[in-house]
Amino acid sequence: MVKLLRTNKLQKLSKVLVLVLSLSLFSCGQKENKDQQNGKFTFGVWTTADAKKSDADYSKEFKKYKDGGIDEVLINTQTDPKLLARLVPLAKKEGLKVHAWIMAMNRPNDSIALQHPDWYQVSKEGKSCFDNRPYVDYYQWLCPTKEESRNHVLGLVDGLAKVEGIESVHLDYIRFPDIFLPISLLPKYNLVQDVELPQFDFCYCDACVSKFEKEHHKNPKNSHNTSIDMEWKNFRLNAVKAVVDDAYKIAHKHNKKLTAAVFPYPEMADHMVRQRWDKWNIDEVYPMIYHSFYDEEIDWVGYATKQGVADLEGKPTKVNTGIYIPGLKSDAELKEAILLAKKNGATGVSFFDGNALSDSNLKTIATVKAAL
Repeated sequence: MVKLLRTNKLQKLSKVLVLVLSLSLFSCGQKENKDQQNGKFTFGVWTTADAKKSDADYSKEFKKYKDGGIDEVLINTQTDPKLLARLVPLAKKEGLKVHAWIMAMNRPNDSIALQHPDWYQVSKEGKSCFDNRPYVDYYQWLCPTKEESRNHVLGLVDGLAKVEGIESVHLDYIRFPDIFLPISLLPKYNLVQDVELPQFDFCYCDACVSKFEKEHHKNPKNSHNTSIDMEWKNFRLNAVKAVVDDAYKIAHKHNKKLTAAVFPYPEMADHMVRQRWDKWNIDEVYPMIYHSFYDEEIDWVGYATKQGVADLEGKPTKVNTGIYIPGLKSDAELKEAILLAKKNGATGVSFFDGNALSDSNLKTIATVKAAL
């Protein structure tokens, strides 16, 4: 009888201890999750550098961003590592993290690439981006399949990744030219794009065609309808992925991260620009959820963010929502866009671009950040 009572007391005591421990762990877990959320949600801005601008002017600009709630700057130095190395300590002194923003496959005015006309993408019409550029003159796209052109891009990534103090190499234009433009841009070019048009369909260079033929035993130029040829489409998606995956290895070799500006969500990026970023080896994506480009309302920022987060479920890749400042009607919409991004799973927001941010915008950002 004494043994039975003693056993019952021990069982009750064990249950109490388990309950206390569970509550303690739950409480710690809640605190940890809250701390993680507060620590992870970041505010960034894309900005293009000018080597002629003084250090003092840059320090002033960076301080303005920091005072306005900005945590990081994504700087386009036209892939100049020396200029980047000059700006990193100035930004860090003001408390900002720096990402090296690079135009990857689209390389306008690249003096080295321009010496090699065969490096450029070729349209289904047989015209090269070297001298026949789709949409705009700065669309000078290099082929992601041809060894020499992809190695050139990866060499530029390597040069930026070596710069001390940066957080990541940030890929932009890591895709093919737009097979479909955002709907609000079509009137600007007097275009109707109900189907894939041959002048905007890339790349049909010899390197792409021969590699595809070797893998799939057919020539895409002879396809009855390339828009529904899934092997040909997937071939190009994989060509971009291969460049990204190699860039990831390079960045991490130098203890840097790899990030990228991408189209709003994977299925949309796949459809519009041959870009399937949920399948990449990459640390963080910055989907450019520029709702005004697509004639969408502000709530679309939340929708597209949620879609991208869902497509990355189970992967370590983070989502940082890109917001287009000129597309906002007011500071109230700016606040709403930030909160929609956070509510739908983004770990931060970034604004395009620094020149577009008004004092009022920065005040709004700082206020929203303080309230999170």
